[in-house]
Amino acid sequence: MATGKTAVGRELATRLGRRLFDTDQLIEKQAGLSIPQIFKRYGEEHFRDLESRVIATLGGYPSGELVVSTGGGAVIREVNRQFFFQWGIVILLTASEEAILERVQKTGGRPLLAGGREKEKIASLWGERRSYYQQCHLEIDTTGRQSQEVAQEIVRLLGF
Repeated sequence: MATGKTAVGRELATRLGRRLFDTDQLIEKQAGLSIPQIFKRYGEEHFRDLESRVIATLGGYPSGELVVSTGGGAVIREVNRQFFFQWGIVILLTASEEAILERVQKTGGRPLLAGGREKEKIASLWGERRSYYQQCHLEIDTTGRQSQEVAQEIVRLLGF
């Protein structure tokens, strides 16, 4: 959450000449609702169902054709993880809790942080997802960095 996935994904897709597939944007388009509205109206489980359906559509594209940006919770479901690791290189973008909190406070609209105690919730989400995140091929810290710099590092590390 708030680690720069969309911005870095956009920059990376441009640098590599690939299409960006942003699951959150596609979910909103298909549902006709914002993600906060989906959470409020139908709950997280429904959102995760929509997310998994959108991710499943990736199978229609050749491997290596897309840069995919997902929400941080996409890894919760085994079917999503299997797809990610079967079809691509999985990169985890991280940031310090303080950076995430600052970014979230600027942009708002994070259903999983609603109701206060955001810093504790950020730490809790990280703890719940850590074992999934540790499976990623690369981990890049985005704290204090611009998306262009992060995308450049990814290109360098992948040897493109």
